[in-house]
Amino acid sequence: MTRRVSAVLAGLLLSETAQAAVNNPAFNRYALALGLCIAYLLFCVWIIRRHRRLSAVPGPVSRVDGKAVLVGYASQGGYARELAFKTAAALQRPGVAVHCLALDAVDAAMLATVQRALFVVSTTGEGDPPDNARRFVQTTMSATPSLAHLQYGLLALGDSSYANFCGFGHQLDAWLQHAHALPLFDLVQVDAGDAGALRHWQYQLGLLAGNTEMPDWEAPQYQAWRLVQRKQLNPGSAGAPVYHLTLRAETVGVLWQAGDIAEIGPRNPQQAVVHFLEQLALDGATVVEGRRLSDWLQERLLPHTGSELAALRDLSLVQLVQQLRPLPHREYSIASLPADGQLELLVRQAAHVDGRLGLGSGWLTRYVDVGEMVALRIRENAAFHPPDERRPMILIGNGTGIAGLRAHLKARAIASRSPNWLLFGERNAAHDFYFMDEISAWQASGILSRLDTAFSRDQADKRYVQHVLASQAGCLREWVAEGAAIYVCGSANGMAQAVHAVLLQALGEEAMSRLASDGRYRRDVY
Repeated sequence: MTRRVSAVLAGLLLSETAQAAVNNPAFNRYALALGLCIAYLLFCVWIIRRHRRLSAVPGPVSRVDGKAVLVGYASQGGYARELAFKTAAALQRPGVAVHCLALDAVDAAMLATVQRALFVVSTTGEGDPPDNARRFVQTTMSATPSLAHLQYGLLALGDSSYANFCGFGHQLDAWLQHAHALPLFDLVQVDAGDAGALRHWQYQLGLLAGNTEMPDWEAPQYQAWRLVQRKQLNPGSAGAPVYHLTLRAETVGVLWQAGDIAEIGPRNPQQAVVHFLEQLALDGATVVEGRRLSDWLQERLLPHTGSELAALRDLSLVQLVQQLRPLPHREYSIASLPADGQLELLVRQAAHVDGRLGLGSGWLTRYVDVGEMVALRIRENAAFHPPDERRPMILIGNGTGIAGLRAHLKARAIASRSPNWLLFGERNAAHDFYFMDEISAWQASGILSRLDTAFSRDQADKRYVQHVLASQAGCLREWVAEGAAIYVCGSANGMAQAVHAVLLQALGEEAMSRLASDGRYRRDVY
């Protein structure tokens, strides 16, 4: 109400002052100037109040549901707040309970109550927290509570033209880890609103909510890539099929680095589109807004239940394609380098309980034919780029996580850089040792100074990669003392968390914090 009154008063005063000047030629010009200044000041009051409203601290929250996800935001201009509410809405749609609060409304007692928290924070000045996080910094972050029960994710907004890029985000991340909170995934940095980083955040939200069909906030601008080869690497495995895919860009000069990500635009299989058309008695050849209906449907989320289908029956065709949400992108670690002349992926085929294949993995491993086109965009993933070539590397991963580690080993082989230590885990050596010949060749040539494997089903007591790492704690400390960088790639739940716990136990909290701040501990987990 106050801002409306201020705006109205400013308008009236401006109007009356101007009218007086018109009606009375002798009107004092100084009075006119004074009136304009007053109007301007009232307008400024309105702007300031609006800014305070955007970054306002909500009233005290005495109690939160410990099973709900806490979304805390620190926003100066309103963008982090907007993304926090988008985050909360994305989680609420599939039924996840959420509390969305400014950081100044969050305290240690609240963090002790919740089990999962997401933070969306911007940075002001040269690494400072926004105004609505200062109380949190001064009170909550001045202490170090025990948050070992807490799992968290962090979206940091910043501008890389500033020296302390995402400074407050890094400060908050370090504090949470110092309090023994466990990251659900690595800190996501957004440089000047980068849409690719925000899609990665959404991808993680989908995994967290168990709803991997969340529509992208902003769809990627894909390029055309041709699928030239697809081969299953683990026939006879106790696990789901894993495929090695090779793609080539239709345009020349596409570049990427080890650690970068392929964003895939999946499509519905033709039989799913035909089945949907039959259920609604529609003709896929009908043109809707310049495109065939069947082409629209290949790129839209099709209903899985009868009730969802019934809600579409009375819609016009234009309403139908508008109602159906676009298919979200899927992310895969790139397993090759541009020097290979092709982009390679390692994809495990996922399936829903009703037998449907996963959107991305189903499209890539079964439905798109070799020789056909795939919509693909490369996303720079600076958080997993190579270290200084002179550093030793410890590469730890499981399953299809070997894809991201393979690209790094390829880069090290090209540069003739060692030592490198690979720790890899899967089910059975006989079926699931992906790229075994290549890894053996690297070992023979000296690129791989050390190789440790953990095939969990090859002995009575299951042995995972974290168990191998723990048994080699002394060697781990020696490598780190010699400057090694640690890179982890693979499943976030299970492997990455267990490896993180082993690293903390073997190296200590201070060493882990130093490794993270120096960029010597990096992860690509999913």
